[in-house]
Amino acid sequence: MKMERLIGILSILLQREKVTAPELARQFEVSRRTIQRDIESLGRAGIPISTVQGPGGGISIMEGYRVDRTVLTAPEMQAILAGLRSLDSVSGTRRYAQLMEKLSVGTGGLVPGGAHMLIDLSSWYKTSLLPKIECIQEAMEQHCTIQFTYFSPKGESVRTVEPYYLVFHWSTWYVWGWCRMREDFRLFKLNRMTELTRGQPFSPRSAPLPDFTLERVFPANYQVTVLFDPACRWRLMEEYGADHFTEEPDGRLRFTGSFPDGDSVLSWVLTFGDKAELVEPEELRVQLGKLAETLAHRYQRGRSHGIP
Repeated sequence: MKMERLIGILSILLQREKVTAPELARQFEVSRRTIQRDIESLGRAGIPISTVQGPGGGISIMEGYRVDRTVLTAPEMQAILAGLRSLDSVSGTRRYAQLMEKLSVGTGGLVPGGAHMLIDLSSWYKTSLLPKIECIQEAMEQHCTIQFTYFSPKGESVRTVEPYYLVFHWSTWYVWGWCRMREDFRLFKLNRMTELTRGQPFSPRSAPLPDFTLERVFPANYQVTVLFDPACRWRLMEEYGADHFTEEPDGRLRFTGSFPDGDSVLSWVLTFGDKAELVEPEELRVQLGKLAETLAHRYQRGRSHGIP
């Protein structure tokens, strides 16, 4: 991709006094004309690049602009490499690892071979996610809208969005952009999208970063208390941490936390089966009791009809 190549070219120019266009073309496996366009792009971005034609000539950054090549330490380069490998885990390719290898050319072993940090961002939906991520990336680079059918708790809708950021948060991929239906910035979960296509070009607007504060995304509308069987300790630790529950004299675990809506509370408690008792709030406790009666009646009826 062009942005990766520009970063790679700039890194090489910072590491070497001079490099030729044919060398860069071979290294990045593109044509000399593409390299020339990339150099022009770097120049427009404010990088003072000098090109000299003929024998002994080449491409270089003008004197006085060069930065210290050892500004990044080996641990820092390893951290960058871990991040790039994590992006590779999304697609199952080595695209970003290969970029890092190109960036490290001539650094004298600044990037050691051993890796001590592995980050895997792939998911169970990798097959369906990858085409969506690539489509959205291309749309962002070319300033084109995206169109898709979206499924949310409020129903199904067709959206046209100006995309600005791809976001990996809460173990899930999202796109942040201006929704033309809502006339505001919105966050959309990629797993809820179908029929994703790239639309028409748009003029970019000033886009704020998405607000991921817990209060903004999951407002504390319900304060909840639940008593759990001791066997649920591992799951409470995994999902909320040790500071969200205490141990009762009888060994049960008293959990306290906040939820944005009642449905979230009920569905979460039900996943624990008979190992959880919702204590507060009383209104949700009553709702859960009625739901349990409905489920019991449904399954008893099913047995009477011969359903195994």
